[in-house]
Amino acid sequence: MKCNCGDRGQNCIEMVPIFSNLTKDEMLEIAMITSEKELDKGDTIYSAGFLTDSLYVIHKGRVKIVRLNESGKEQIIRVLGPGQFIGELAIFNREPASDSAIAIEKTIMCKIDGQDIKSLMARFPSIAFKILEELSQRLQKAEALVEDISLSSVEKRVAKSILQMDTEDIVKLQMSKGDWASHLGMSQETLSRKLTAFQDQGLIELVGHRGIRIIDREGLEDIQ
Repeated sequence: MKCNCGDRGQNCIEMVPIFSNLTKDEMLEIAMITSEKELDKGDTIYSAGFLTDSLYVIHKGRVKIVRLNESGKEQIIRVLGPGQFIGELAIFNREPASDSAIAIEKTIMCKIDGQDIKSLMARFPSIAFKILEELSQRLQKAEALVEDISLSSVEKRVAKSILQMDTEDIVKLQMSKGDWASHLGMSQETLSRKLTAFQDQGLIELVGHRGIRIIDREGLEDIQ
């Protein structure tokens, strides 16, 4: 359904860095051409192998981007939250999607048709530059993930991931442990064993189902 220029549609636009250089009136204009999409946990936004022609801006909730290997094992490429966007590759490439986007909790998104985005980029080149900047950053992160999975030990991957989650001493997981394990390229059982080992070593304390208290930050940093 159309956002009807309401607060949600405009807020959705204001949250996104690619539109940060636009005026309020220009953002309102973009909100006019957005439509709202609500998803429950587990709903698919788009699937690998199918064409998608829209840009999706996350207003509330979180979405995981996944790929499946030949054996059907899921690899999480990234998890995105409010203010971030997906579907940008369809703007530049008419090939079928190579990954799938799935809501990992109740999610509200603003959808902008691909042709509308192209028209906006022609009028406001800053949008195109911001999208390219985001794509570059995502490519760097994807390359770093591939390198970690290929060259780093399981212990190093888990420790590094914990340290990257937050600068505070208490980390609250923003995904299930199964999804976290998939993102790190390991089984959930392996992840659970390593977390227990870290706790036994006095490096962390497991708090509830998704909480991790960092006890020895330097110890985590020293893991090879």
